[in-house]
Amino acid sequence: MCEREQGFVVDTSMTRRKLVVAVTSVAAALGLPGCARAAGVAGRDVVIRTADGRADAALFVPAGKGPWPAVLMWPDILGLRPVFREMGERLAEQGYVVLIPNPFYRTRRAPIVTGSFDFGDKAAMAGLMTLKDSLTDARVANDARAFLAFLDEQKEVDRRRPVGVQGYCFSGPFAFRAAAVRPDRVGAVATFHGGGLVTKDAYSPHLLIPRTKASFLVAIAQNDDKNQPEAKNILKAAFAAAKRPATVEVFPADHGWCVAGSPAYNEAAAERAWAELITFYRATLA
Repeated sequence: MCEREQGFVVDTSMTRRKLVVAVTSVAAALGLPGCARAAGVAGRDVVIRTADGRADAALFVPAGKGPWPAVLMWPDILGLRPVFREMGERLAEQGYVVLIPNPFYRTRRAPIVTGSFDFGDKAAMAGLMTLKDSLTDARVANDARAFLAFLDEQKEVDRRRPVGVQGYCFSGPFAFRAAAVRPDRVGAVATFHGGGLVTKDAYSPHLLIPRTKASFLVAIAQNDDKNQPEAKNILKAAFAAAKRPATVEVFPADHGWCVAGSPAYNEAAAERAWAELITFYRATLA
């Protein structure tokens, strides 16, 4: 039996031990290729002014002579933490300036969760869902504007080239919203096991597609597809109607497969998704 919330899936048939997610990540121990500290990549913590205050974030810049295209990487519901810093470094090594914000900066600085997080703990989940619910569509849109503007202010960023935006789990919709609020800058959107891309809400992310000018890569988890089999076809139809180039694919892996430390982490599927992301960005952010 699965309990599904927007942005993640919890399999209640799993043992409690399996539901405890390590939030800290040691790349070597996990056997995650290319996720050790990237040689020559410069990383620094930054603070970004937004409509609601000051957001903490991590910025990664490639080695060598720029400027470089920029990517806004929204983390999953557990927020900015070591595994996403590793992912940011890895992407920067491919020639992109990468910004990873703390979506919950209005509440507290990252990391939001330390040590381990137990998805089977009802009290912990209630706190996490309160944080998630605090991120209204308007707040996400305003944050996206601020984060994209910050990237364009960096001397290492090539403002002549489009920006990429990617989201994981609950932040999949954030990537769609960023493309809708800045269609002049966002040229590529990628989501991995994104939650809530198709809803009955009047502001469902899929309804924003006509407002974008981006290409899309949408990688869906197999158990998300089982729970909402019509979503992939609705997305494909929306992309076709808006004449937006898009790949919509169901991966043979469960929700959370891309993020090391997730109960559903699948290294082979994660590496395949990573390879598709790099190919996608090389084609769209050139």
